Amino acid sequence: MAIASKSALARARRCFRIEGDALAATSRGLDRRFVATARAVEATVIAGGKLIFSGVGKSAHIAQKIAATFNSTGVSSYFLDSTQALHGDLGLCAEGDLAILLSNSGQSEEVLRLVPLLKRFGLGIVAFTAHADSDLTRAADHLLLYRVPREACPLKLAPTASTTAALALGDALAMVLLESRGLTRDDFAKYHPAGNLGRVLLLRVRDIMRTADRLPVAVETVPLQDAILAMTKAKSGSIALVHPRTRRLTGILTDGDFRRSALTGPDFLSRPVAAFMTRTPKTISADALGVDALRLFEAHKIDDLIVTDAQHRPVGLIDGQDLPKFKIV
Repeated sequence: MAIASKSALARARRCFRIEGDALAATSRGLDRRFVATARAVEATVIAGGKLIFSGVGKSAHIAQKIAATFNSTGVSSYFLDSTQALHGDLGLCAEGDLAILLSNSGQSEEVLRLVPLLKRFGLGIVAFTAHADSDLTRAADHLLLYRVPREACPLKLAPTASTTAALALGDALAMVLLESRGLTRDDFAKYHPAGNLGRVLLLRVRDIMRTADRLPVAVETVPLQDAILAMTKAKSGSIALVHPRTRRLTGILTDGDFRRSALTGPDFLSRPVAAFMTRTPKTISADALGVDALRLFEAHKIDDLIVTDAQHRPVGLIDGQDLPKFKIV
C-alpha cells in the first residue's frame, strides 16, 4: 500500500516529538551522579587509563559511536564485544581503566556477565542505562542515567527514543571532558588528519595567503595614485603600507578607503597614501591556523587580512574571497 503524504509527515513528526521528549527528560534528570561519572572519566584520562565501552544489540552500536567520539577528542577508548571478551579480548583491559557498560534495561545478561570479570582486572564500572533500579546499576561504581518516557516505535519494540537519549548523553559526557581538558582546534586537527575536515583544520595561513607579485606593498609616503596602481597590478582589493625605513606595517588601504578618499578634494590622487590608509589594521601570523583567520574575518567584518612576521613586516595577504576556494567557510 502506498504511503500517504499527510500520514507519513504526521508520523514522522510524532517520532521527532517523542524522541525530543526523551532528550528533554534526560537533560532535566542530570544530577550529581553525572558529575561524579565525568570526574571518574577525567581521573582515568589523567592517570593514563583507557575507556572501555561495551553493550549488546542496539546499545553496542551506540557504545561504538560514543567510543569513536572520545577517540576523536584524544581520549583512548575501545569497544569490547561482550561475547569475544570471554574468549580472549579481556586482554584489552588493564587496571586503572574505566568500563562504561550500556544496557537500556540494565538487565542484559551478556553485559552483567562482564561486571565481575572487569572488576577482577581492576576496572571501575559505569552503568549506562535508563533504569536506576537494575542489577547493572547496583553492581556499578557510577551511573549515567537517561530517561525515556516512551519509545517512538508504535509497537513499543524497536529502540528509538532510548538510543537517541543514550547517544546524546554520551556526547554530553564527551563534550564536558573536552572542555575540561581545554582541547583546542589545533589539538582536534591532530586527531582528524584525513578527509575534508582534517584538510581544513590543518591548513595554515601560509598555505592560503597571497605572496610575491600578488602581495602589494608600498611605503606610506607614496602618492595615493601609486598605491592604487600597485593594487591594480596585483589584482588585489587592498595594499599593505609600511614605514619607509623599518618596513614595518603602518596601515592598509582598501577599495573602500580609496572611494572615500575621492570625497576629500580634486587633488586626492597626489596626496600621500598615509592620509587615507587605515592605521593599525588587523593582522595574523603565517603560522596561525586558517580557521583562526576565518574568526578574524567574521569578528571584525573585514575583507582583507595582512600576514606579518615577528618584526611586524607584511609577508602575505589573505583576501576574504579566497577562503571559499579552500573551503574555510
